[in-house]
Amino acid sequence: MTVSPFVVSTVNVNGVRAATRKGMLPWLETTDAHAICLQETRANDGELTKALAPALDSGWHLASAEPSAKGRNGVAILSRTAPDAVRVGIGAEEFADSGRYIEADFGAVTVASLYLPSGEVGTERQEEKERFMAAFAKYLAKAAKAAGAADRDVVVCGDWNIAHTENDLKAWKTNRKNSGFLPEEREWVSALLTGKAPWTDVVRELHPDVEGPYSWWSYRGKAFDNDAGWRIDYQFATVALAERAKEAVTERAEAYDQRWSDHAPVTVRYR
Repeated sequence: MTVSPFVVSTVNVNGVRAATRKGMLPWLETTDAHAICLQETRANDGELTKALAPALDSGWHLASAEPSAKGRNGVAILSRTAPDAVRVGIGAEEFADSGRYIEADFGAVTVASLYLPSGEVGTERQEEKERFMAAFAKYLAKAAKAAGAADRDVVVCGDWNIAHTENDLKAWKTNRKNSGFLPEEREWVSALLTGKAPWTDVVRELHPDVEGPYSWWSYRGKAFDNDAGWRIDYQFATVALAERAKEAVTERAEAYDQRWSDHAPVTVRYR
């Protein structure tokens, strides 16, 4: 049985070992989330378990997809209860060991943690991002269809590395030719939200027609102080679950020196 309300958080930790040194563990002590999706852990399973040992000792359960490349990628899910099942990957051989996707079942809800590749226009990194996007779109279409047939709910949380609309980043005018805000990337997101088995951008549904709420700010300059950020950390849910979302909060630190990642946790409360 899935608890109600069911609270889900997602955050790119920008290196779990650094995050736990900077303040992530006290945050875990105070959050009321039932499941927390982590991205960019940059740790193998041993390093991840060691970094999160105090949380695991206090009762949290951990499922992870460690990266094959040392110090890169890595996704995980922390949960109050042990998941019923865990699956890693999106069925694409190229990304099988990349540590970019993991999903876990909790009763009738599947919670997934995604770290979509970042890109750079004109480079192999952008080509890799586009290959992942193509494979992931197919995976999401199948997942939504399967969830509907089985009367299940799915929420895919994570760092999608794409700002969908002009309201999703402060400096959109100067980023129109940069990866993360390219027209074809934005159209890809739109297709996910309007396809035959559509997904719902839960945070945007609860915060329509406003700038942000941003979830990532560069460490450079005064981006955080000026709230010159990007909203790239999403919770995309199947329709029935999205209709149960009643509150979405981006847990922005009160001050620059209180940040334990360059991303803020994005937390949604589902009925």
